[in-house]
Amino acid sequence: MKQLTYRILLNREPEGGYTVTVPTLPGCVTYGENVDEAISMAKEAISLYIESLIAKNEK
Repeated sequence: MKQLTYRILLNREPEGGYTVTVPTLPGCVTYGENVDEAISMAKEAISLYIESLIAKNEK
């Protein structure tokens, strides 16, 4: 399987934790209590996003 690399943006939230967005995948947003969790959640969100695109036969 081809490995893809995506840039993620972590935004520290005033109430704590981090919101993560993936600029090249519109609507792909997740959250983590700390940086490590946010990165892990981003990987999962990206995977699910791509699975959804494949299931819908979208590019």
